Amino acid sequence: MGGTKDSGLLPFAEAFAGAGLDALLFDYRGFGTSGGEPRQDAWPPLHREDLAAAIAFARGLDDVDPSRIVLWGWSWGFGHSLAVAAESPDGIAAMLAVNPVPDAVATIRHLQAQRGAVTMARLTALATRDQIGRARGMPPVTVPLVGPPGSLAALASEESEPGYKAIAGPSWRNEVCARVGLGPWLNNTIGRAGQIRCPILVQTGDVDTIAHPDIGPKLVWNAKGRAELREYPGGHFDLLGEQAPRVIEHELHFLRRRLGARDGQDSRPQAEPAVASS
Repeated sequence: MGGTKDSGLLPFAEAFAGAGLDALLFDYRGFGTSGGEPRQDAWPPLHREDLAAAIAFARGLDDVDPSRIVLWGWSWGFGHSLAVAAESPDGIAAMLAVNPVPDAVATIRHLQAQRGAVTMARLTALATRDQIGRARGMPPVTVPLVGPPGSLAALASEESEPGYKAIAGPSWRNEVCARVGLGPWLNNTIGRAGQIRCPILVQTGDVDTIAHPDIGPKLVWNAKGRAELREYPGGHFDLLGEQAPRVIEHELHFLRRRLGARDGQDSRPQAEPAVASS
């Protein structure tokens, strides 16, 4: 939603590379080291275009088997992964979902229960104003990405500000276009899980204040026997923080089991898959 590739993702990429995979990290347009204007525009259709472009790039890399691409997505990122994987004509070999937030209704109810209807209405008004201005060619209206409870930041649960700032890299900015408030409805992709034909590992925190606790089980149910769920102590940011070593260990174990070794090779995940981190 507002992350950058240097914010919590490097330990995952380094662990994957150490296990023999090719790991690809990227920034969405307008974020981090990527170009694009306006800056800090977390708009789901644009993010999905960028993810599809990253997958196409990964498939063209030397020594990468284009049929063995793995998608890794955290939070909103996995919502994009679901949509792109369902539409990918070449297929995806496996998917890793960390604290996934692909269910608009559940997410908005979860946030409203914590923030109150008045604050959510004010955010929606700012988002609508920003989107109307966008259509008229006006500069974006921006809000903080994270802030303390009671603020008009896009995320303002108890864990949001300390959690994001704990993983924030040097290119991360605490700012986002206000239209992000309308974004959940464009990232409501949980129904696409039934169209996915590859195995999915779903990893969730047991006290997540951003992803509704029902999303993980619902995602596994919708995937019709192709997904498995692991739960960890902690919230939305802990799986990229103190719980990251366990999360990574389980991801590599999942890939070893699900992708397997080729005949005559060892049991590590092979170098062919590229992991596009979103």
